[in-house]
Amino acid sequence: MAMHRGAPSHNLWTGLRQVLTHGTITVLAVAIAFSLPGVANYILNEWWPEVQNNANLLLATEVGLASVLALLFNLAKIAWDHRQRVLTARLASLVYARNSGAGWWSRRRERALVRQLPAARDAFVLTLTGYDTFVADDSLLRGVIEKAYEIRVMLVNPVGRALRERADSLPPEITVLTLHTEIEAVIAYLSRLRKFGKKVNLKFYDDEPFWKLIVLGDYVWVQHCHSGFAVKQQPEFVFALQHHEPRHGLFVPFYMVFLNQWNDARHPEYDFDTNELVYRDASGTETGRVMLGVPINGAAAPLPSTNGVTAPPRSSGTRRPDEESRAVLLRRPVSERAAV
Repeated sequence: MAMHRGAPSHNLWTGLRQVLTHGTITVLAVAIAFSLPGVANYILNEWWPEVQNNANLLLATEVGLASVLALLFNLAKIAWDHRQRVLTARLASLVYARNSGAGWWSRRRERALVRQLPAARDAFVLTLTGYDTFVADDSLLRGVIEKAYEIRVMLVNPVGRALRERADSLPPEITVLTLHTEIEAVIAYLSRLRKFGKKVNLKFYDDEPFWKLIVLGDYVWVQHCHSGFAVKQQPEFVFALQHHEPRHGLFVPFYMVFLNQWNDARHPEYDFDTNELVYRDASGTETGRVMLGVPINGAAAPLPSTNGVTAPPRSSGTRRPDEESRAVLLRRPVSERAAV
């Protein structure tokens, strides 16, 4: 399937490839045109007289011709079916899809798509812990996200019910403590981006995750957060914005999913300077703060309700100097991590 791009980019290699393609097609067309008289003369004057006088050769010719016609009709049907699929994918604005477990070679098209992405001013990420997107060495989108000026991130609440339910559905080696460690690493990474002058906002949601969304300019990466499976084990789809018909395709619906989640007043925002969760009402007025932290045994810590109840006041204790540059959720590491 040819890639549809919201903003096509042209380079030297693309131009050379188009010239070579057109040149090859032209040479083949000329060769076929010049060979047709000779082929017709051979069939009419040499081949057909022999076929008329040889029953076995006539039978073989009929079988061969029938086989060629069947093959051509099958190829025509396959081409027609693929054309319908291409039209369907184009209507959905699907520009890339891959199954889980795709290797380095099979993801070359995704890498090519990432390289052709223009610098995006905004990057929006809705995910579970964000480790595979921001921290993992094999992340394809981390470099693109780092180039954005404004980065909005939504992660699952590390002390909420949804994270515990998610951990319970995953293999035994993945625990709540594992997911906490990943979230801590992501917060530390986002804190470093803020030092480089990036506008970074982080919120936490309390519902069990359903989608992993990464919006970069006119493209959105989508994966389903299936219960019991790591997100990286799920198929990945990339949708593009159709500028001439924005209502077509699935870019806008998934983009609105992120915006609706981001604007939901139930989700607290993280304060990087104080390591606190900031709760606001529907009008944006701050209603309370609570320190972001979990007990050492990984047990759930209750958070204040946002239904008109003010959260406990912020802690007045002193903070160590190293806490100014990183978020401290835990006091002990774990060796394993989940693929999210």
